[in-house]
Amino acid sequence: MLRTPTGGAGSGAASAGDRLVSIGTVLNQLRDEFPEVTISKIRFLEAEGLVEPRRTASGYRKFSPQDVERLALILRMQRDHYLPLKVIREHLDALARGEQVELPAPGRRKDLVEGAWEPGTEPPTVGRLGRAELLAAAEATETELVEWESYGLVCEMAGGGYDAETVTVARLVADLGRFGLEPRHLRSVKAAADREAGLIEQVVAPLRRHRNPQTRAHAEATARELAAQSVRLHAALVQTALGVRLQ
Repeated sequence: MLRTPTGGAGSGAASAGDRLVSIGTVLNQLRDEFPEVTISKIRFLEAEGLVEPRRTASGYRKFSPQDVERLALILRMQRDHYLPLKVIREHLDALARGEQVELPAPGRRKDLVEGAWEPGTEPPTVGRLGRAELLAAAEATETELVEWESYGLVCEMAGGGYDAETVTVARLVADLGRFGLEPRHLRSVKAAADREAGLIEQVVAPLRRHRNPQTRAHAEATARELAAQSVRLHAALVQTALGVRLQ
Protein backbone atom coordinates (compact mmCIF):
# COMPACT_ATOMS: atom_id res chain seq x y z
CA MET A 1 0.00 0.00 0.00
CA LEU A 2 1.23 3.49 -0.84
CA ARG A 3 1.52 6.29 1.63
CA THR A 4 0.61 9.80 0.59
CA PRO A 5 3.63 11.60 -0.92
CA THR A 6 4.50 14.90 0.70
CA GLY A 7 4.49 16.71 -2.65
CA GLY A 8 2.06 16.73 -5.55
CA ALA A 9 2.31 17.51 -9.24
CA GLY A 10 2.37 21.13 -8.25
CA SER A 11 4.81 20.59 -5.40
CA GLY A 12 7.19 23.18 -6.78
CA ALA A 13 5.90 25.63 -4.19
CA ALA A 14 8.49 24.59 -1.62
CA SER A 15 8.53 25.97 1.90
CA ALA A 16 11.16 28.46 2.92
CA GLY A 17 13.03 25.77 4.82
CA ASP A 18 13.35 23.45 1.85
CA ARG A 19 16.66 23.33 0.05
CA LEU A 20 16.07 23.52 -3.70
CA VAL A 21 18.52 21.64 -5.90
CA SER A 22 19.33 21.42 -9.59
CA ILE A 23 18.26 18.61 -11.91
CA GLY A 24 21.84 17.28 -11.85
CA THR A 25 21.73 16.97 -8.08
CA VAL A 26 18.37 15.23 -8.30
CA LEU A 27 19.86 12.77 -10.78
CA ASN A 28 22.71 11.95 -8.37
CA GLN A 29 20.27 11.45 -5.49
CA LEU A 30 18.05 9.11 -7.47
CA ARG A 31 20.81 7.04 -9.05
CA ASP A 32 21.64 5.24 -5.81
CA GLU A 33 18.31 3.44 -6.15
CA PHE A 34 17.68 3.95 -9.88
CA PRO A 35 21.04 3.66 -11.69
CA GLU A 36 19.37 3.78 -15.13
CA VAL A 37 17.55 7.09 -14.60
CA THR A 38 18.60 9.96 -16.87
CA ILE A 39 18.03 13.71 -17.05
CA SER A 40 15.89 13.14 -20.13
CA LYS A 41 13.70 10.78 -18.09
CA ILE A 42 13.18 13.42 -15.38
CA ARG A 43 12.37 16.03 -18.01
CA PHE A 44 9.93 13.63 -19.64
CA LEU A 45 8.11 13.07 -16.34
CA GLU A 46 7.94 16.84 -15.92
CA ALA A 47 6.55 17.23 -19.46
CA GLU A 48 3.88 14.66 -18.57
CA GLY A 49 2.85 16.79 -15.58
CA LEU A 50 3.86 14.24 -12.96
CA VAL A 51 6.27 16.62 -11.23
CA GLU A 52 6.48 20.40 -11.41
CA PRO A 53 9.77 21.86 -10.17
CA ARG A 54 10.18 25.54 -9.56
CA ARG A 55 11.87 27.71 -12.17
CA THR A 56 14.43 30.43 -11.54
CA ALA A 57 14.21 33.80 -13.27
CA SER A 58 16.64 32.46 -15.88
CA GLY A 59 14.54 29.33 -16.45
CA TYR A 60 16.58 26.73 -14.54
CA ARG A 61 14.70 23.92 -12.81
CA LYS A 62 14.89 23.76 -9.03
CA PHE A 63 13.59 20.70 -7.18
CA SER A 64 12.43 20.50 -3.58
CA PRO A 65 12.88 17.40 -1.37
CA GLN A 66 9.18 16.69 -1.98
CA ASP A 67 9.79 16.71 -5.74
CA VAL A 68 12.62 14.21 -5.34
CA GLU A 69 10.46 11.98 -3.12
CA ARG A 70 7.67 12.11 -5.70
CA LEU A 71 10.04 11.20 -8.54
CA ALA A 72 11.34 8.23 -6.55
CA LEU A 73 7.77 7.07 -5.95
CA ILE A 74 6.98 7.30 -9.66
CA LEU A 75 10.12 5.38 -10.61
CA ARG A 76 9.34 2.65 -8.06
CA MET A 77 5.83 2.21 -9.45
CA GLN A 78 7.31 1.84 -12.93
CA ARG A 79 10.14 -0.48 -11.92
CA ASP A 80 8.48 -2.66 -9.29
CA HIS A 81 4.86 -2.72 -10.42
CA TYR A 82 5.11 -2.23 -14.17
CA LEU A 83 2.57 0.61 -14.20
CA PRO A 84 2.09 2.96 -17.18
CA LEU A 85 2.15 6.69 -16.54
CA LYS A 86 -1.61 7.06 -16.87
CA VAL A 87 -2.17 4.65 -13.99
CA ILE A 88 0.63 6.22 -11.94
CA ARG A 89 -1.00 9.62 -12.38
CA GLU A 90 -4.31 8.23 -11.18
CA HIS A 91 -2.64 6.70 -8.12
CA LEU A 92 -0.88 9.95 -7.27
CA ASP A 93 -4.13 11.90 -7.62
CA ALA A 94 -5.85 9.40 -5.34
CA LEU A 95 -3.09 9.75 -2.75
CA ALA A 96 -3.39 13.52 -2.94
CA ARG A 97 -7.07 13.13 -2.06
CA GLY A 98 -6.11 11.07 0.96
CA GLU A 99 -7.29 7.78 -0.51
CA GLN A 100 -5.56 4.43 -0.06
CA VAL A 101 -3.98 2.86 -3.13
CA GLU A 102 -3.41 -0.86 -3.63
CA LEU A 103 -0.65 -1.83 -6.06
CA PRO A 104 -0.10 -5.13 -7.89
CA ALA A 105 2.47 -7.54 -6.49
CA PRO A 106 6.04 -6.20 -6.88
CA GLY A 107 8.18 -7.58 -9.67
CA ARG A 108 5.26 -8.72 -11.83
CA ARG A 109 7.18 -8.05 -15.04
CA LYS A 110 10.34 -6.40 -13.87
CA ASP A 111 12.61 -8.83 -15.71
CA LEU A 112 10.67 -8.42 -18.92
CA VAL A 113 10.77 -4.64 -18.83
CA GLU A 114 14.46 -4.51 -18.13
CA GLY A 115 14.93 -7.14 -20.81
CA ALA A 116 18.54 -8.00 -20.11
CA TRP A 117 20.45 -10.92 -18.69
CA GLU A 118 23.91 -11.56 -17.39
CA PRO A 119 26.23 -13.65 -19.58
CA GLY A 120 26.18 -17.32 -18.64
CA THR A 121 22.68 -17.21 -17.17
CA GLU A 122 19.32 -18.04 -18.65
CA PRO A 123 17.26 -15.12 -19.97
CA PRO A 124 14.02 -14.35 -18.12
CA THR A 125 11.15 -16.64 -19.05
CA VAL A 126 8.03 -14.49 -19.36
CA GLY A 127 4.97 -14.46 -21.53
CA ARG A 128 4.54 -12.29 -24.56
CA LEU A 129 3.06 -8.83 -24.32
CA GLY A 130 0.23 -7.50 -26.41
CA ARG A 131 0.41 -4.27 -28.35
CA ALA A 132 -1.22 -2.15 -25.66
CA GLU A 133 1.17 -3.49 -23.02
CA LEU A 134 4.18 -2.75 -25.23
CA LEU A 135 2.98 0.82 -25.72
CA ALA A 136 2.56 1.22 -21.96
CA ALA A 137 6.02 -0.20 -21.23
CA ALA A 138 7.70 2.09 -23.79
CA GLU A 139 5.50 5.09 -22.90
CA ALA A 140 4.86 5.48 -26.61
CA THR A 141 1.94 6.18 -28.90
CA GLU A 142 0.44 3.93 -31.55
CA THR A 143 1.75 6.31 -34.23
CA GLU A 144 5.30 5.98 -32.89
CA LEU A 145 5.08 2.19 -32.78
CA VAL A 146 3.83 2.05 -36.38
CA GLU A 147 6.81 4.17 -37.45
CA TRP A 148 9.27 1.95 -35.55
CA GLU A 149 7.80 -1.08 -37.24
CA SER A 150 8.06 0.54 -40.66
CA TYR A 151 11.82 0.86 -40.14
CA GLY A 152 12.15 -2.68 -38.79
CA LEU A 153 13.22 -1.53 -35.33
CA VAL A 154 10.31 -3.32 -33.63
CA CYS A 155 8.74 -6.48 -35.01
CA GLU A 156 5.85 -8.58 -33.78
CA MET A 157 6.75 -12.22 -33.17
CA ALA A 158 5.39 -15.10 -35.22
CA GLY A 159 2.01 -15.91 -33.76
CA GLY A 160 1.61 -12.40 -32.33
CA GLY A 161 2.90 -10.52 -29.33
CA TYR A 162 6.24 -9.05 -28.29
CA ASP A 163 9.04 -10.61 -26.25
CA ALA A 164 11.32 -9.14 -23.58
CA GLU A 165 14.00 -7.94 -25.96
CA THR A 166 11.45 -6.16 -28.13
CA VAL A 167 10.23 -4.28 -25.07
CA THR A 168 13.80 -3.21 -24.37
CA VAL A 169 14.26 -2.05 -27.97
CA ALA A 170 11.03 -0.07 -27.85
CA ARG A 171 11.99 1.69 -24.63
CA LEU A 172 15.46 2.56 -25.93
CA VAL A 173 14.09 3.85 -29.23
CA ALA A 174 11.60 5.99 -27.29
CA ASP A 175 14.35 7.35 -25.02
CA LEU A 176 16.58 8.18 -27.99
CA GLY A 177 13.66 9.92 -29.64
CA ARG A 178 13.52 12.37 -26.75
CA PHE A 179 17.04 13.41 -27.71
CA GLY A 180 15.90 14.06 -31.29
CA LEU A 181 17.06 10.76 -32.79
CA GLU A 182 14.33 9.58 -35.14
CA PRO A 183 13.80 6.01 -36.40
CA ARG A 184 15.38 6.88 -39.73
CA HIS A 185 18.56 7.80 -37.87
CA LEU A 186 18.64 4.33 -36.28
CA ARG A 187 18.54 2.32 -39.50
CA SER A 188 22.33 1.95 -39.50
CA VAL A 189 22.23 0.68 -35.91
CA LYS A 190 19.63 -1.92 -36.90
CA ALA A 191 21.68 -2.95 -39.94
CA ALA A 192 24.81 -3.36 -37.79
CA ALA A 193 22.87 -5.47 -35.27
CA ASP A 194 21.60 -7.71 -38.08
CA ARG A 195 25.16 -8.22 -39.35
CA GLU A 196 26.41 -9.08 -35.86
CA ALA A 197 23.56 -11.54 -35.39
CA GLY A 198 24.52 -13.14 -38.70
CA LEU A 199 28.11 -13.58 -37.57
CA ILE A 200 27.01 -15.17 -34.29
CA GLU A 201 24.66 -17.48 -36.17
CA GLN A 202 27.54 -18.66 -38.36
CA VAL A 203 29.64 -19.48 -35.28
CA VAL A 204 26.96 -21.52 -33.50
CA ALA A 205 25.30 -23.09 -36.56
CA PRO A 206 27.37 -26.33 -36.43
CA LEU A 207 26.50 -26.77 -32.75
CA ARG A 208 22.80 -26.16 -33.33
CA ARG A 209 22.66 -28.88 -35.99
CA HIS A 210 24.15 -31.46 -33.63
CA ARG A 211 21.97 -34.40 -32.56
CA ASN A 212 23.08 -34.20 -28.94
CA PRO A 213 20.61 -32.03 -26.94
CA GLN A 214 23.39 -30.89 -24.62
CA THR A 215 25.40 -29.66 -27.59
CA ARG A 216 22.39 -27.73 -28.90
CA ALA A 217 21.89 -26.21 -25.46
CA HIS A 218 25.56 -25.22 -25.47
CA ALA A 219 24.94 -23.48 -28.79
CA GLU A 220 22.25 -21.30 -27.21
CA ALA A 221 24.50 -20.40 -24.27
CA THR A 222 27.35 -19.60 -26.66
CA ALA A 223 25.10 -17.38 -28.72
CA ARG A 224 24.07 -15.40 -25.63
CA GLU A 225 27.68 -15.04 -24.52
CA LEU A 226 28.75 -13.84 -27.97
CA ALA A 227 25.85 -11.40 -28.04
CA ALA A 228 26.86 -9.96 -24.67
CA GLN A 229 30.48 -9.59 -25.78
CA SER A 230 29.35 -7.98 -29.03
CA VAL A 231 27.30 -5.42 -27.11
CA ARG A 232 30.29 -4.59 -24.90
CA LEU A 233 32.53 -4.22 -27.94
CA HIS A 234 30.03 -1.94 -29.66
CA ALA A 235 29.74 0.27 -26.56
CA ALA A 236 33.54 0.47 -26.21
CA LEU A 237 33.96 1.38 -29.88
CA VAL A 238 31.34 4.13 -29.64
CA GLN A 239 33.00 5.55 -26.53
CA THR A 240 36.40 5.43 -28.23
CA ALA A 241 35.07 7.16 -31.33
CA LEU A 242 33.42 9.86 -29.24
CA GLY A 243 36.63 10.38 -27.29
CA VAL A 244 38.49 11.10 -30.52
CA ARG A 245 35.81 13.46 -31.83
CA LEU A 246 35.35 15.40 -28.59
CA GLN A 247 39.02 16.04 -27.93
